Amino acid sequence: MEMDLSTIVFLAFFGFVAAFIDSTVGGGGLISLPALLGLGIPPYLALGTNKLAGTISSATSSVTFIRNGKFDKKLMFILFPVSLIGAYLGAKTVLFVPQELLKVLVIIMMALIFIYTLFNKRFGQDSNFKGLTKFTLGVGIPFTFIIGFYDGFFGPGTGSFFVFLMVLLFGHDFVIAAGNGRILNLASNISALFVFAMEGKVILLTGLVMGIAMLLGASIGARVAIKTGVRYVRPLFLAVSITLITKMIYELIFT
Repeated sequence: MEMDLSTIVFLAFFGFVAAFIDSTVGGGGLISLPALLGLGIPPYLALGTNKLAGTISSATSSVTFIRNGKFDKKLMFILFPVSLIGAYLGAKTVLFVPQELLKVLVIIMMALIFIYTLFNKRFGQDSNFKGLTKFTLGVGIPFTFIIGFYDGFFGPGTGSFFVFLMVLLFGHDFVIAAGNGRILNLASNISALFVFAMEGKVILLTGLVMGIAMLLGASIGARVAIKTGVRYVRPLFLAVSITLITKMIYELIFT
């Protein structure tokens, strides 16, 4: 594809906005992926290119959260490779399997998460983390694998799923959950990117242009989340969730 000035501006704008949102609660893919498709890039190439840009974004925001101590080191040491493996298998599968059934399941899951978070006013407001237990790890490891697999297979909402898991199961507040979610999303992005790159499904220059803009957006977004805390992250989480649900329902019905 041609990389003229208007295309660069287009990629930079949507990349920045996507990364700003994605660096906190996930869901940036619902902005960046349609932007790539809007340029006429075929779906599998758009998925792979989006993974390149998304990896740059998640790496940037992960570093910001880590530097500020807003993550659970021990938990990430355990779950990072789980997400990595899940995404690798998901990305290998997506090249052969239709996604329509998965879209329906994701809409249902996102709707349940939105309703639960909306009506549970204290959800994610305070940290209730009491240490790792056999139960939390026994549930957290397979769910991390499933979310990682989903990210490699399809992707939209992965960060939101990780954040929700961190708050609901482990009892972290929304800011620590956001840091953990970005690190786990980095693992799934790296793994999926590797598969798409090996299959030749990445447009390098396009991904790098969007990725550079995402680097800036992710850095600013993570800093805003850390500075403003839960009062910013929770409403953004709800806004991104309902937007993702609406978008996926629309696509399911009209496309």
